[in-house]
Amino acid sequence: MKKQKPVLCLILAALLAVLMLAGCAINGDKDSSRPAGTGSSGSEEKVLNIFTWATYFPDDILKEFTQQTGIKIQYSNFDSNEEMLMKLQASQGGDYDIVLASDYIIEMARSQNLIAKLDSNQIPNFKNIDPSYQSKFYDPNNEYTVPYSAGVPVLIYNPDLVDFPIKGYEDLWNPKLKDSVVLMDDARNVVGLTLKTMGESLNTTDPDKLQQAKEKLLTLKPNILALDYNTSYQKIINGEASMGYMFTSQAATALLANDKLQVVYPEEGVGFGIDSCFIPAKAPHPGNAHQFLDFILDPQRSAHISEQTLYLNCNAAAAPYVEQSSLPDAVKRQVLTIPDDKLRSAEFIQDIGANSSELYQNIWTEFKQS
Repeated sequence: MKKQKPVLCLILAALLAVLMLAGCAINGDKDSSRPAGTGSSGSEEKVLNIFTWATYFPDDILKEFTQQTGIKIQYSNFDSNEEMLMKLQASQGGDYDIVLASDYIIEMARSQNLIAKLDSNQIPNFKNIDPSYQSKFYDPNNEYTVPYSAGVPVLIYNPDLVDFPIKGYEDLWNPKLKDSVVLMDDARNVVGLTLKTMGESLNTTDPDKLQQAKEKLLTLKPNILALDYNTSYQKIINGEASMGYMFTSQAATALLANDKLQVVYPEEGVGFGIDSCFIPAKAPHPGNAHQFLDFILDPQRSAHISEQTLYLNCNAAAAPYVEQSSLPDAVKRQVLTIPDDKLRSAEFIQDIGANSSELYQNIWTEFKQS
């Protein structure tokens, strides 16, 4: 290798030192473990990019935020958590300011450093969050997420059409319910409830246990009227189905149409899910994002959101306002308030790996084709 002249070496050494210092500063800015948006939102462009399911944030809440702050909201939506993660990966967390998604996918995004830590000093209303919805597997130290809403799949039945007491999942197999049960079209949930009747976890990966669950699930087929992920409540409302297994928001919709319907939190234990907001690692407007999170954690606004989405509220300070809402008592008592003992024993559906997920899907396919 050709040697450099002494003066040139000194110049190059000095230049290298400057570049190294600049590089450290740049790398420091990219550290997703630092709180996002530590500066004032007033210095940011008046824009907030939100990414979640369509209509999940009520329109009037979004309009009020813009009216109060002058921050224009650009709303993009996805159809599934998996779609959200792919788009977040593609942009390395740089296209959106607020993402609202589900627990298990948030854990995956956090493990890939796609989520920024929150600056709690910018979210005074963070103290309003009910501790029952915090410190979960996807955010054990409550550093990354703001719980937005929660859901529990429940049993719902029409007492005019069912002449025996309903206590849990096992009752779905009662021969009296022949051709009158509607279930959500979802492998993890329905194979999961079958496992629950066997005393197993929703996240069981033992092939022998899954084989037993398949055999039991196949015996449920005579009772099935329909499999419907999004509108199963319609068959309960119109009297086609006497019993259903669906999300709380769907059960609430049915109760709004017929307050005589009865909701049951199964004695075998309930599944549980929390949708939470987070700020991506490279959010372009993190200050605006923190401002929005504090805005929706206001107790009255939070209660108003629950009144429209019909999901469980994660805001302890909102509870009195939910109670005072115009929703029928049947909805508030049976759906928007989950019994404490059920909440304590609730189990999350979690990522079980590709091989086990394929087993669940194979069971589900065979059940649907039988």
